[in-house]
Amino acid sequence: MANVKLQQDASGAKTQPSEDRETSLVTRDAIAQRAYTLYVARGCEDGHDVEDWFNAERELQEANNALSPKEI
Repeated sequence: MANVKLQQDASGAKTQPSEDRETSLVTRDAIAQRAYTLYVARGCEDGHDVEDWFNAERELQEANNALSPKEI
């Protein structure tokens, strides 16, 4: 995982940099949908929810990175 320096908003709460939040195409909903697809593909076997979530997140991030223009 990348080491991201958190920013503070006006209330003093720590937040992710706005540019990261705005440019990320990998949403919680997309991860949840992909994780559910992995669950169904395994035959709806319980006990792998965290593994499915992380695999879904990784797959979607890799796909997002492959489509994003590379910085030079």
